[in-house]
Amino acid sequence: MSFESTPAVRQPTPIDAVAEKWVDTIVDLDPQWATWLGREGRTGEYGDTSPDGHAAYIAAVRATLDELRAAPVVDAVDQVTRDDLESSLTLDLEYDALHLQLRDLNVLASPAQGIREIFDLMPTATEKDWRDIAARLGNVAGALDGYTETLRAGIAEGVVPAKRQVAAVAEQCARHSAPGGFFESLVSAPELAGDAVLPEAVGEALTVGAVEAAAAYTAFREFLLSELLPAAGDGDGVGREAYSLHSRRFLGATVDLDETYEWGVAELARMTAEQEAIAEAIEPGASVARAIEVLDADPARVLHGTDALREWMQQTSDQAVEELGRTHFDIPEAIRTLECRIAPTQDGGVYYTSPSDDFTRPGRMWWSVPVGVTTFTTWREKTTVYHEGVPGHHLQLGQAVYNRASLNTYRRSIAGTSGHAEGWALYAERLMDELGYLADPADRLGMLDGQRMRAARVVLDIGVHLGKEFPGTPSHAAGGTWDHEKALAFLADNYNADEATVRFEVDRYLGWPGQAPSYKVGQRVWEGLRARLAEREGDGFDVKRFHSEALALGGVGLETLEKALLG
Repeated sequence: MSFESTPAVRQPTPIDAVAEKWVDTIVDLDPQWATWLGREGRTGEYGDTSPDGHAAYIAAVRATLDELRAAPVVDAVDQVTRDDLESSLTLDLEYDALHLQLRDLNVLASPAQGIREIFDLMPTATEKDWRDIAARLGNVAGALDGYTETLRAGIAEGVVPAKRQVAAVAEQCARHSAPGGFFESLVSAPELAGDAVLPEAVGEALTVGAVEAAAAYTAFREFLLSELLPAAGDGDGVGREAYSLHSRRFLGATVDLDETYEWGVAELARMTAEQEAIAEAIEPGASVARAIEVLDADPARVLHGTDALREWMQQTSDQAVEELGRTHFDIPEAIRTLECRIAPTQDGGVYYTSPSDDFTRPGRMWWSVPVGVTTFTTWREKTTVYHEGVPGHHLQLGQAVYNRASLNTYRRSIAGTSGHAEGWALYAERLMDELGYLADPADRLGMLDGQRMRAARVVLDIGVHLGKEFPGTPSHAAGGTWDHEKALAFLADNYNADEATVRFEVDRYLGWPGQAPSYKVGQRVWEGLRARLAEREGDGFDVKRFHSEALALGGVGLETLEKALLG
């Protein structure tokens, strides 16, 4: 199958109709999805974030499940859609049964962040775009009020997040609402495409909206500190029952958590040994720490300022797209554009946002640079560009959007799991090593640095949330159960980063259970699938065909992926 030609048009089926209706339903329930998909809609609004809004969502889930189960399966595409959508909706009901939505607050991926982050995706080229932004700014307070109502219901039921998450989110709120913070910066100098001038009334609405949004985050912070924090849980772990659900959601598959923990311990040892071997190649007799010192001191591997970082990201990405598109992948013209940007926030991390469904908004790689960070080392980050761009997330998710002729909107733009997407991205990093793009020992050390950290967090995440015995680190004795202090020591010994970054990462894992292991576990599944197919097909195995057929499925859970590829 070649993606350079237009994919054959597939006649929509009853299953496709159910899936498309589900997309329309969630866009109606939460207009942020319209912004994400690049659709027309109520893009100045938010959905109902209160308990009533959740009840409406669950009612829609039940109705959609009934329709899905009644619809006939016409072909293999239908079977994948039915398997994946049914699994996702059923899991929503299991979450609802445990009332987990009542404690949905963490440092990275909860409504506390999502209500603000949607502005990053809103277009800004026209007067209408800025009117939408002004309208949504004016609706931030309502969204946070509804969310507050949900968290209050959690307090009443004793279903609450951990204190550590509440305190950290309160700090984020303070940054957003401070003078010069996100909302003030967003509206400080609105620009339109071409020579158009923004009407004064729209500018005034933006200013008022920014003030109101900042005030809303100030009020939300007060609620967090005065009401939620005193009621929040002292422990960080969520326990086996809830963790099993979180793990299934992020993987789209059920794994043996105890076996996965032991595999993580072994994988971490393997990554450490690989790093130690490559350190020797950088400087004979060097430890990993010494090799890092050598590389960080090399001026040829250091970038100064975010402009230089963005330019290097773009050049590295463009080269990968151009070269891999000629040799190892069929990359359609529609996704050969990937924009590299510095994120408007300063929370740390790198992330990718998919193109809109019509490609008017291209895929984007965002670098959220922490306050005070002005230098960047290319040896650490080259593998990150491949992870977020091509052949990583952009090739995977952008190609799914491209396949609109054969995949419904749900499969193109909404379905999928972290295990599928992040597992592919880690597989892509290893693939680039295999293809010689990380042949420089320094770049390879950077890739191994990330792989080692992700193996470590399999152990950390499962260990903390399931209350396993602490295995020990060079700086911390073994014994007792995992806790925050031990998690910090463990990650610091296995992740080359400053103390603030290590602390943020640990807090992220503790507040977002099951997500961090999905990267490495997903990579394990992707590599295992390739190995099993290669063994089955023998000399007839074609890795390029394997990649094309796997990515042609769009976003799916790992269980659905295995079933579709292996039969």
